[in-house]
Parts: sequence; structure tokens; C-alpha cells
Amino acid sequence: MSETDYTDRAEGAGFETRAIHAGQHPDPTTGAVTTPIYQVSTYAQTAVGVHKGYDYSRTANPTRTALEHCIASLEAGAHGYAFSSGMAAADAVLRWLTPGDRIVLGDDAYGGTFRLINGVYKPAGMEWTAADLTQPDTLAADWPEGTKIVWLESPTNPGLNVVDVAAITQIAHANGAICVVDNTFATPYLQQPLEHGADVVVHSSTKYLGGHSDVVGGLVVTNDAAFGEQLAFVQNSAGAVPAPQDCFLTLRGIKTLPVRMDRHNDNAAAIVAMLEEHPAVSKVLYPGLAGHPGHEAARRQMSGYGGMVSFHAAGGMDAAFSLVTKTKIFTLAESLGAVESLIEHPGAMTHASAEGSPLEVDDALVRLSVGIESEADLLADLRQALDSVS
Repeated sequence: MSETDYTDRAEGAGFETRAIHAGQHPDPTTGAVTTPIYQVSTYAQTAVGVHKGYDYSRTANPTRTALEHCIASLEAGAHGYAFSSGMAAADAVLRWLTPGDRIVLGDDAYGGTFRLINGVYKPAGMEWTAADLTQPDTLAADWPEGTKIVWLESPTNPGLNVVDVAAITQIAHANGAICVVDNTFATPYLQQPLEHGADVVVHSSTKYLGGHSDVVGGLVVTNDAAFGEQLAFVQNSAGAVPAPQDCFLTLRGIKTLPVRMDRHNDNAAAIVAMLEEHPAVSKVLYPGLAGHPGHEAARRQMSGYGGMVSFHAAGGMDAAFSLVTKTKIFTLAESLGAVESLIEHPGAMTHASAEGSPLEVDDALVRLSVGIESEADLLADLRQALDSVS
């Protein structure tokens, strides 16, 4: 089968098919079905400046190209860019700003994003404002002067709030700003923000896209050609690019993303039902609950509610600290989105850098990344841990 035939087969196909084939064609030299790891730094040129599309692997690498084409297809975007981490991806997007510009950041956001904006960009002359992006009317009525980027997550990390992407994007555009969506929790399998008007989508591909806790990476997708050129310039100039092995592992993870996400969804739903009935839990945060304030927005823009679950321990911080050490299958660890189940205390772990800021996390909050193990085993493990602190 020729490369052209293969590309045509993936184009316009269903999500599951594109996750396996988009941007990836049999190797023209050997016929290898899986995109090879092009572990190479430089490429032969037949004359000065004449080559086969690659001259140096910081600028471009065939394994990375396959990953970038694949994520662009899955996010319904035109331009995809891979970076060495999710924070490198976020940094590349924020370099669009100039001193004096302002960022509106959701008041429930990943601690690393807050740290980057507050600790790196604010000292460099950019301003930022925390806002409750679940209330679009409030943002519209009290728009911060000079805002150039509205940065949102949906669902948020760690509070699992849901932001109406279309509504926030409309407000941003009406005020001359762009909307950037961190889609790490939902993944493109459950939500495509560009389809709801967002300008840029960011992923920590370390999480669900890689899916196996064995690779660190970041991805950015946009339909804006000019913004894409800026991203490509930063990618090449700053050089925070993933190694070919990392791109290979991420591509491998993406191939099973749909089937993994279905299992994450099912296991999470079962755990939520148990948590709602347990006396050691005072409140469950999950977009799939009918009583969740963002449930209707989630229904409109998502095809499933994901594998992330947060809850408040009824006994406060002491109970939360004790609980996260009592599980046996749920591993106490940072990160999320992989096949194994993880448990953490955001206030003391992933979001510790937000202490004292508008993004500070409640000390009673516990966050679960629900894996794809046997449902009964996960329920039993979590129940015994909860029983121990009741």
C-alpha cells in the first residue's frame, strides 16, 4: 500500500481508526507497520539546503512528525506541535505574550501552570488574574483590562469543575483575546475544544495520551496558521522537543486511548457511586453526577466524564493524609491518567505551589486517578481505606 493510499484511509475516518493510523504510514524503506524510532540527530543532504524534509532533529524528526500529525487529527486541528513536557508546551504558548499583557487563569487550575505564570511570566512583565471561569457572565461583566489569553481547564485540576468552552471563548474573542484550553483531563476522545471555538489546545501527554507512566511530554494543537508558525519558531529556537523514543511511546499509548478511556470512565463511575454512600466522604466532585453544577455543560461538550475523581474527606486534613497512605492498589503518587490507579493529596503534593494564592486547595481534598484495573478490586481497596478513617 502506498503512503498516499494510507493517508487517504485515515483521513475522515473514525476516532479509533485515526488514533491508530493518522500521521503514520508503513515505513517506505522496510514496510514496518509501526512508525520507527528515528534515533538520529542529522540527515544527509544531496546539495546545500536540498534534503528530504529533515535536516536536524531539533527542527523536525520523522517520529515526532507522526505524533504531531496524529494529535492534530484527533483534536480536529490543522497544526500540532510536540514538546518535551506539558509545561514546555504551556511555556511555548505563553511566549506569544509581551510585557504588559495579562493572562486570565481559572481559579481552579494545575499548580504547575500557576507556578509558571506567577513565577516566570509575572516577573518578566506579564500580569495575571484568577477568575471563576464557571461563571461566564461574571467574566464578561468584569473583564480584566489588557487580557490577551484566557487559560482554562475543563474539567479542572483538582476540583473537577466544568467550564463552558464555547461561552468563555466568545467572551475572550469579543475582548480581543484568545482562549487556550488544557484538555489533559478530558483527552480528545471525550472533548475537542477547537470544535467549541477555542483557539489553542494544550496537553500534558505524560498523562492519558501516553497512558502508561513511562514517558513525559506535551502537545499543542491550533487551527491558526500564524499562531502555529510562532509555536514552530519557539519549538525550534528554544529546543524543548521530545526525543524520538518519547514520541514513539506516546504514539503507542494513543493507539489504545479510546479503549482505555472507556474503562477509565466505567471504573470512575462505579467508584463515585460508592464514595457518595460512604460516611468518611463529605462531598464527591465528578462531572458525571447530576447534581454537579457543571453537569449540563459537560453533557454538551463531552462524550464521557473521564477517570478523574476528587472528594472531600469528612475528617478534614488529618483524615485525608491518613487515607492516602492506606490504599494498596491505589498508589500514593503525583501524576495521573495512566493504566494504574493513583491517589494523592493535592494541597500537599501537586498543588503545593498554590498555597496562599487564589488557587489554594482545600486541605480535605483527595484526588483519584482511576485506572483500568478490575472494578471490584478498586472498590474494595478504596472502601477499606475509607473504613480505616471513618
